[in-house]
Amino acid sequence: MQTITETQPKLKKEINTIQLWSLAVGMVISGEYFGWNYGWHTSGTIGFLFSTLLVTLMYVTFIFSYTELTAAIPKAGGPFSFATRAFGPIGGFIAGFATLVDFLLAMPAIAYALGAYIHFLIPQIPVEQTAISMYVIFIAVNWFGIKEGARISLIVTLLSVGEILLFMGLIVFNFKSDNFFAHNPPTISFGSIFAGIPFAIWFFVAIEGVAMVAEEVKNPQKTIPRGYISAIITLVILALGIMILSAGVGDWRKLQQIDHPLPEVLSMVFGHESGWTKVFTSLGLFGLIASFHGNTISYSRQIFALARENYLPNQLSFLNRYQTPHWALIAGGLIGVLAIYSGKTDQIIVMSGLGAVVMYAISMVSLLVLRKKEPNLERPYKTPFYPIFPYLALLLALFCTAAISYFYPLLSAIFFGLLFFFLILFVLFGFKYIKSNIG
Repeated sequence: MQTITETQPKLKKEINTIQLWSLAVGMVISGEYFGWNYGWHTSGTIGFLFSTLLVTLMYVTFIFSYTELTAAIPKAGGPFSFATRAFGPIGGFIAGFATLVDFLLAMPAIAYALGAYIHFLIPQIPVEQTAISMYVIFIAVNWFGIKEGARISLIVTLLSVGEILLFMGLIVFNFKSDNFFAHNPPTISFGSIFAGIPFAIWFFVAIEGVAMVAEEVKNPQKTIPRGYISAIITLVILALGIMILSAGVGDWRKLQQIDHPLPEVLSMVFGHESGWTKVFTSLGLFGLIASFHGNTISYSRQIFALARENYLPNQLSFLNRYQTPHWALIAGGLIGVLAIYSGKTDQIIVMSGLGAVVMYAISMVSLLVLRKKEPNLERPYKTPFYPIFPYLALLLALFCTAAISYFYPLLSAIFFGLLFFFLILFVLFGFKYIKSNIG
């Protein structure tokens, strides 16, 4: 059983229910602004609608199950902590690796989209320059502690949700079903639906990051279920509304391979020079900022938790005087900057999504194992319709993993190759040491 000793660094409990909701929604909400539209390129609007419904079912069953783990084991490691408790060090390593890929690669995609939105407004500003500036700014913001970061997240997330509702209100009366169904292949194949899965995942990916701040939540047994469940309901409504309405205002093919689809949707309705288009693009930065900020918190806490248990260099678990894992913030930022220059947005999204579904699968198996292994573990929240929900989430996560691996074999080979390589190094050099420190 994994324990935190008195000498290990600990995080302060500062987050309440509304702040947790804002962090959960904020971590994800950039996925409503960009990334999902690449699914239209692979699947068309009809095929991608099926992809989205399939992924939505996975996330709903996953979150209702995952909340049990997060409330019962509120540690900064999240999936890493759950898998370590269920399977020991190797299980923890696999979960930790997948989670790091999920969050560390979500960040450069969001940063690049921020750059694309600002470039849309001010073409003289290069996309990469803005993307790197975001890392510098938000590492600095999070340097001063979770309390201040949670307050910023709440404000920005509320603005982002309000903006998306305004966006849907502006375009709903221009929606035409003929536009939604136009330009699709005559038959919808399973292949096209499967190919759209990683981009449908982008609507929701990173909501699991709330588990990384569970150690900093006040009254986690009540706060975590309330925050998580209200967040997934919010995101399902926003995701389906944006995707369906955006496809019906014009020729959706113009949107399928750009990093700023929502301003382009408004330009179809009002024109490029419209005040609504310019204002929305400016306000659209709030949603991207909310996700960038939330994911900065998540990746730093995951690195912190892995370092605290010596899966990563222990220096990365050091805290500054504001009780913030500052070295973890910097290390994740450096990796993100490298990723900005090494891949395209759609490739980064696929890799991040693959890390996410692998982590979802091992988390669901951890839940099933811990129910048998630790029947007396205090579970203030229990999964509804157990074991149907966790089994369904597990099967869908495995299905999504297989679909991504089939349609994106090179990226999948890189992911699993790196996992295998680092796992071998861990077994050879770190396993015995880690095992001796787990009581």
